[in-house]
Amino acid sequence: MPRDPPAFRLIAASNCVASRAPSGACALPAPASPAVAVSGPILPVRTGGVWRLAAERACQNRGVGADREYFGERVAADYDAHSESMFDPAVVGPAVDRLAELAGAGAALEFAIGTGRIALPLAARGVPVAGIDTSEAMLARLRGKPGAEGIEALVGDMATTRVPGDFTLVYLVFNTIFNLTTQDGQVACFVNAAAHLSSGGRFVIEARVPELQRLPPGQSVLPWRADPDALSFYVYDTVEQRLSGRHYYVEDDGALRPSPIEMRYVWPSELDLMARLAGMRLEHRWGGWGREPFTGLSPAHVSVYVKP
Repeated sequence: MPRDPPAFRLIAASNCVASRAPSGACALPAPASPAVAVSGPILPVRTGGVWRLAAERACQNRGVGADREYFGERVAADYDAHSESMFDPAVVGPAVDRLAELAGAGAALEFAIGTGRIALPLAARGVPVAGIDTSEAMLARLRGKPGAEGIEALVGDMATTRVPGDFTLVYLVFNTIFNLTTQDGQVACFVNAAAHLSSGGRFVIEARVPELQRLPPGQSVLPWRADPDALSFYVYDTVEQRLSGRHYYVEDDGALRPSPIEMRYVWPSELDLMARLAGMRLEHRWGGWGREPFTGLSPAHVSVYVKP
């Protein structure tokens, strides 16, 4: 098979593959072989500390990762088309402006880089960009786009996979923190972000605010889209903080193709606590990439966490 361009290394990282300790507990992975371009232990270890706890729980619970099945070939094939509005320059431009400003003279790492909606224009600004994604199919689409040869991408889990190098910015956009379906997995994501950052570096999350206020009393289903070629709604489980996305696309023959996804929604205040557990603190929270004020009516937020 043809080799990937050298600057675009598609690396199948080993996440939590693991050895088991004699007691039966899941041990942290051993350092990677020098032949593998993935750094040593997946998460930094502080014996008895919260970083060790997050790593061990991530290893014990394979659910820490994003939904690998959802973002397979079938979704990747139409992802850009189905998310067309998110590729609008009016949406992408302000995000790239702010991320480039936050990266400064350093490098940026995108968790869940996908097909490169943000990474490609950010790299075009001169910011060195690397990325992680669980989906080889999504990364294949990225690899086929102009400018991808300058981006280093790894197949891996944003909660555990380590990328070599130092970064002034790690970012996770478009609600993707919700794709980690356990609280432990989301905490591990913050820990992993902090491990990649140099002192003074920032972790940026863009996510919508859980829309429980829009639910009718006693109801758990929120209609989202009713287009000629697609239907979507979300089912909230307020006990488990779960969010089930039910998407249906109309095929050429009129048949409905289901495309479900499971998520765990997170409140901004819970993200702040996760950041504290990972040794970071909230620096800014905006209602959008233009630094709009965040209020009780804001449908989404951009939160910036800084590592001391």
